[in-house]
Amino acid sequence: MKSRGWMGITLITALVITLQISALGNQKAEPRITAFDAPHAGGNAGQGTFPQDNNWQGEITGYYVTAQNVYHGFLRAPDGTITSFDPPGAGTGTYQGTVPQSINGEGAITGYYEDENNLYYGFLRAADGTFTAFEAPGAGTEANQGTYAEDINGAGTIAGFYLDEANVYHGFLRARDGAITTFDAPGAGTGAYQGTVVTFEEGMNAAGAIIGWYMDSNDAQHGYVRAPDGTITTIDAPGAGAGAGQGTLVGGIAPNGTISGYFLDGSNGYHSLLYTPGGIITAFDDPLAGAGAYEGTAAFTIDPSDAITGVYIDASNVEHGFLRSPRGILTTIDVPGAIATRPETINPAGAIAGFFVDKKDAAHGFLRTP
Repeated sequence: MKSRGWMGITLITALVITLQISALGNQKAEPRITAFDAPHAGGNAGQGTFPQDNNWQGEITGYYVTAQNVYHGFLRAPDGTITSFDPPGAGTGTYQGTVPQSINGEGAITGYYEDENNLYYGFLRAADGTFTAFEAPGAGTEANQGTYAEDINGAGTIAGFYLDEANVYHGFLRARDGAITTFDAPGAGTGAYQGTVVTFEEGMNAAGAIIGWYMDSNDAQHGYVRAPDGTITTIDAPGAGAGAGQGTLVGGIAPNGTISGYFLDGSNGYHSLLYTPGGIITAFDDPLAGAGAYEGTAAFTIDPSDAITGVYIDASNVEHGFLRSPRGILTTIDVPGAIATRPETINPAGAIAGFFVDKKDAAHGFLRTP
């Protein structure tokens, strides 16, 4: 099972503690941070609890990695109760298992799992706990190929991508009735590990607009938005680099079509962006971010009010969370005692879920409430 974030990390056993932090910026009241761990999460490097998405009801889904390096899904209820789950067929070997990615307002969860043969399949977990597994047409059948479900909206539509027999990525859209439509962004490369990817966790809005990025034939990255009618528009931030691994990635889409994301420039520095449906791109940087290679600011997700959360990496290569208000005010999010803090998602109430890393490289989930 491969983690696709900037870092791999870990955790300990079930505990829930409440921490207070002083936010930078113009805040009328201090937010509250609640740390939590999934039962049976491991405490070594690359292990722990990794929240991925939260809904308007306050439910949080994600995955945890055990001491045996097996992945399992979890659902955290608003009262803090944590339920573990795995679809039938999920592997139990090292780096196999279940990776939930997205939850909608009904409590339906989508994600993917790796089986005992190291093949990937999408799954839907209904609010009643029943599972449906699925494969995108054309998904490869060799080890490490298959289907990655990433997003689910209120209509029950699922978006994601698959890796084919030639190791090329393609996007897909799965309707509530199970019908699957595949798509490729114009300009997407056709070489190994090139192609079209759908954004993780927050890459589709209620109207069915989908965002993601594609790798061209030179392995540079370009953002895109796919309208509900299937029209695809490329998003390239001014100043984005054109070299391999450089370019534009988009992280979240609001109901009104506003998009958050980031880009890697020609010097390999990160910068955040805000894209409006009219095609206007506004770049921004946290003033505390470093300016060296692989330092800077990366916006991940956006809520209906256009509040944005993400991370910045400072000049000491330490990762901090941030919240950017709709007015553009930036607030640092650091869990006390953490060596790195990574917000993953923000719900319509402004509650932020993510994970932090302690001094032993153990990862713990957190919920930040306004």
